[in-house]
Amino acid sequence: MRTLQINHLAVVACVVALSGLGFLWYGPLFNELWMSYVDLDMAMLEANPPSATTWIANLVATIVPVYVLAWLFVQLKVESFVRGALIGILIAFAFVHLRLMAGNLFAMRPYGLTWIDGGYEMASLAIAGTILGAWRKYKTTV
Repeated sequence: MRTLQINHLAVVACVVALSGLGFLWYGPLFNELWMSYVDLDMAMLEANPPSATTWIANLVATIVPVYVLAWLFVQLKVESFVRGALIGILIAFAFVHLRLMAGNLFAMRPYGLTWIDGGYEMASLAIAGTILGAWRKYKTTV
């Protein structure tokens, strides 16, 4: 009998992929627009570069959700990249994007900020879901 398990190599691949996505998303793709929405400029960033704590927090905030998604996929028996991507998008939209939208509306932040930050979350969980759904690991028991 085959039992689906968490594929730790797939989790590592997800963390690497999501780090690359974050670099692109908040770099060349949306850097200027995002910085204007959160009232930052390059001079401010150069004077106050992210600390090691910021980067460690970012890494933990990437690893933990990917492991939770991997665990959830084992429970739901997700065994295809399409189902993985769809579940990832659904989770990001329902649990992250909509909450960001409500919070940003109450904080009177620009609506576009929700689509940049929420869009990143939907794209990242879609990518993680695709990788985890496609790259499965099984334990065979007799």
